[in-house]
Amino acid sequence: MPRTEKTSGRGRTRRRTRLALLGTAAAVALGTGLAVSDRDEATARTEDVIVGQGADHLPNRTASDWVTYADHVLVVSATSEKEVAPTQQEVERGEGTVGRTVALTVDKVLWSRPDAPRPAPDAWEYSAMGWQFQDGDTGKRTKMALVDQPRVEPGHRYVMAIRWEAAACSPGDDPEPAQWRGLGEGSEVPFDSGVIGQGELEGRPRTAAQARSAKLKAGDNAGLEDQLAGRGEDALVQELNAAHPHEPEAFGPAQPRNNCA
Repeated sequence: MPRTEKTSGRGRTRRRTRLALLGTAAAVALGTGLAVSDRDEATARTEDVIVGQGADHLPNRTASDWVTYADHVLVVSATSEKEVAPTQQEVERGEGTVGRTVALTVDKVLWSRPDAPRPAPDAWEYSAMGWQFQDGDTGKRTKMALVDQPRVEPGHRYVMAIRWEAAACSPGDDPEPAQWRGLGEGSEVPFDSGVIGQGELEGRPRTAAQARSAKLKAGDNAGLEDQLAGRGEDALVQELNAAHPHEPEAFGPAQPRNNCA
């Protein structure tokens, strides 16, 4: 039996999405924290996908970032998804979100930290962005995604840099269970047909040519995903093996956290 780990977990502005309704589960699993003060301003609706801005959990732009903060870099396949019902308060209010969990199977381990606290998982249940509903109809919904990140949809493959984080308790918040967690936007990469950058992004298909075009637009701001767009896993493994960890840095707002008893 495979070992399974569970993790908790870019328009018209008239219909702005209240991303706060997501809670922390999807944001935690994605390695992304949504910014409270500018959620509405950072969210827009384009066609059938609502895309919101987020704040990264940890640095993730370079190969050095990946080998500093990640425990493992994996190729995964999304095999199925389940809906997570909205809260009763959302139903009564007539608007909110329908959550989603995605079953991920690990196809290959590309890199591991020598002192990783635990082996890479064979599979886990991933809390992902779901859908927004309004007008009191949970069946009338719009996909939700985070900018420049995959939604993680069944039938697609991805490269993910993940780390194991122990259970933690923050004053005033529900306890966070021990879980596999991503680093942020740059640590989850489309990988259909073994091509970096090709596949599902923001809930829509993206070709290798589009991924390479994004690299040119990024210029000097290109991250690891952009730099390797259109190439295969060997190029990524070579970059990771050649990279050196840097001194971990303080990142994001400080939050009191204690180990849960």
